[in-house]
Amino acid sequence: MTISAADLFISYKAEDRPRLAALVAALEAEGLTVWWDARLSGGAHWRQEIQDQLDAAGCVLVAWSTRSVGPDGHFVRDEATRALRNGTYLPIRLDTVDPPLGFGEVQALDLRGWSGDRADPRLAGLVNTIKARLAGGPSPPNPAPPPRPQVRLSRRIALAGGVGAVAVAGAGGWFWFRPGSAESARIAVLPFANLSNDPEQAYFSDGVAEELRSALSRIGMEVIGRASSVAVDGLDTKVAAAKLNVAHLLTGSVRRSPSMIRITAQLVSGTDGVEIWSQSYDRTPGDAIRIQTDIAASVAQSLSIALGRAGRAALILGRTTDSLAQDLLLRGRERWVTSDSEQKYYQALRLTDAAIARDSGYADAYVQRAQVLTSIAENYPADAVKAAKQLADAETAARRAIAIAPRLGSPHVALARIAYNRLDIAGLLRETEQALLLSPDDPNVLLDTATTMATLGRGEEGLRIAQRLIALDGLNARAYARMSLVMFLLRRYPGAIEAVRRANAIAPGNPARNATAGDSWLMLGRPDKAKAEYAKMPGDDYLRLTGEGVAAARVNDRRGAERALAQLRAAYGDSTQYQYAVIYAQLGDTDRAFAALDKALALKDPGLVGLRTDAFLDSLRADPRFARLIARLRFP
Repeated sequence: MTISAADLFISYKAEDRPRLAALVAALEAEGLTVWWDARLSGGAHWRQEIQDQLDAAGCVLVAWSTRSVGPDGHFVRDEATRALRNGTYLPIRLDTVDPPLGFGEVQALDLRGWSGDRADPRLAGLVNTIKARLAGGPSPPNPAPPPRPQVRLSRRIALAGGVGAVAVAGAGGWFWFRPGSAESARIAVLPFANLSNDPEQAYFSDGVAEELRSALSRIGMEVIGRASSVAVDGLDTKVAAAKLNVAHLLTGSVRRSPSMIRITAQLVSGTDGVEIWSQSYDRTPGDAIRIQTDIAASVAQSLSIALGRAGRAALILGRTTDSLAQDLLLRGRERWVTSDSEQKYYQALRLTDAAIARDSGYADAYVQRAQVLTSIAENYPADAVKAAKQLADAETAARRAIAIAPRLGSPHVALARIAYNRLDIAGLLRETEQALLLSPDDPNVLLDTATTMATLGRGEEGLRIAQRLIALDGLNARAYARMSLVMFLLRRYPGAIEAVRRANAIAPGNPARNATAGDSWLMLGRPDKAKAEYAKMPGDDYLRLTGEGVAAARVNDRRGAERALAQLRAAYGDSTQYQYAVIYAQLGDTDRAFAALDKALALKDPGLVGLRTDAFLDSLRADPRFARLIARLRFP
């Protein structure tokens, strides 16, 4: 079927049709041809007609409104995704909303409050932008929206249920992923395709890409994190670059057999998709590491980054020259990050130890050994003595990595986690600061350090780290989850709720986020919304039980709070003494709260790291016992 292509396709939520009728008439009066589904021809092939018109249009105007960004706006998001892929996406904003995640990188033209006035300069700006798009030229600057009235929000209004408005005005979105112009040293390494005809080889192609990310980061480039790079895999080059706000993309593939390895790599411009450099390597498997180093050096040279002796040393910092050792490490890493059982953790440990046996100077392998051992001690502690031994072995491995590669930041992250588990607060802060000093742009370092700083009372510093993390890995749900915790610790509760929403929009299903949202609603005086968040979590989750206990205490339901305490004791025994203290503090039972905190200290409960910043313990702070407890914990 032959269709007549329109200049403009309008994507919108059906309920917004009356609001858009005047806009369609105004655009047509400017000589533009417009197609929207109010003009569907009907019949059984309406879906195909929409798709054909969407693909044929020179420009797709996506109307973001309260309805289209909501849970029922999936058709608008589908059409917007296709427009992004086709390079025809042009957003407008009808209401005070943020476009859904992934669609906010292109600035939306502001038409809030437009009532059909064709003299409004915003309409002229929209028409000029559309015509420039159709002509293939750059879009002219948008006129500034009219000033918005300032609203003073009182605490009482927030507590009375104006939180939805507060989330926009108070949290704003000023900390969200809002890219400006991409800098030449900002790059994304997309997943390398596994062409080995063996799905089991995926760990190796993934590992090659991750090794390249690490190498390029160490020579001073801004490298997008793994999760965000995976999120845009398969998109058009220009669309992927725009989503990640990068100037360049590195892509490639890996094919491996027992006798040969072929790695291809291409560096392309994110602006126009033009290939800047490419190379195909056919070598024996033992040359895999040399190939990776050569790719990283070639990328730097192509982007006019002078390496010098220090830069070339940075490319191989922490790495091995033994390809089999690297292969063992990558296999161990895959087992570790996907572990859902004690058995898998120990498989990861054995593979990592095998890598060390091949190369005793492999710093990255010692870091991984420290991380895996710490994970086992945290998740599967046989007893206190064995857990302490595992942490001691982890510390030995991390310090060995530092001895081999003193400029590596990752072993200090491992030591910080060990210090946390030992309730060594001074050590936790010291190692966190050192990790940031050595690896200030490593997303894996930023992920761990943002909440540490905020928990220890350095909230603004934690916020800056979380912002940097989102700038480098803004399509990673964990980045927004970290931001939610930082915002909660800063007592910016609407911001914490918004960060949870964004994390769940990327990858739903993590119950700990519901706890953060629930706790935030509690602090905003909305126990009903808090309970709804807790109800999304498993019934025996300690965070849920704690939250429900606090919620009951805050509405003077002592029986409900005691019931939550009993459930916690039955399921977790002494390991949740800190949580008992929180519930007792909310009940006003100060003596029992301090008794629980004293017992938590005797057991070296890591939860005490948050003692100085936990809002649920505010009622205890004026008591002299609180200051004594802080002194005993030796906070820096």
